[in-house]
Amino acid sequence: MPAPGLLAKFAKLRRILAVPGYRAALRRGAAAGVEHARVLRQIPCRTVVDIGANRGQFALVARACFPAANIISFEPLAAPADIFARVFAGDAQTRLVRAAIGPTRGQTTIHVSQRDDSSSLLPITPAQNELFPGTAEARTETITTARLAEHLDADAIAAPALLKLDVQGFELPALEGCEDRLRHFEWIYAECSFAELYQGQALADEVIAWLRDRGFRLVGVYNMSYDERGRAIQADFLFRIVGGHE
Repeated sequence: MPAPGLLAKFAKLRRILAVPGYRAALRRGAAAGVEHARVLRQIPCRTVVDIGANRGQFALVARACFPAANIISFEPLAAPADIFARVFAGDAQTRLVRAAIGPTRGQTTIHVSQRDDSSSLLPITPAQNELFPGTAEARTETITTARLAEHLDADAIAAPALLKLDVQGFELPALEGCEDRLRHFEWIYAECSFAELYQGQALADEVIAWLRDRGFRLVGVYNMSYDERGRAIQADFLFRIVGGHE
């Protein structure tokens, strides 16, 4: 019998192949993140800001769930960004910004993983590769970082809006780089870890506390992953601003 991880991959592939648009994107090198669909279907959304877009895995599902929404995606690595650009070449409502979001503007080093979707602005720890084989550091590159406000005017964020972050341990600095615009988002959806996979990363409880102090409450935890001993490693967290519209 295949390992549970392999079974999950087969199930995901079946879901991707069932949708013509996802099949077309897969041929271009982007596998839709179908595991996020059940979360997004709960949310009314007119704007999606997608930080850590990689090849467009999340943006593909966001487009399927929000056909009329504007999607602004950020990806600093050239190779996955090129794939994203090909996948969304005909989508006038999706914009790609080839930069990372952080608390300051400038040039910085990114640690590129053997699997580029595990790359991070923080050094990759041995634990990351032990838990997710094939994600060790392959090289470093120099990329551009900036605050979200430098790329996105407040009046371009039509409500209700979703801020998504998948930045491999860099969640808290990325959120700090979004702070000027946070009040324009009703929802925040971020991958966070319970174990240090990237050197110096803020863990889930720190991210939850930071967002709580800024008026966002945790409303759901999804796509939990565990190690072989059953310990929780990471998950996707959904936050909603207090007083959001029902």
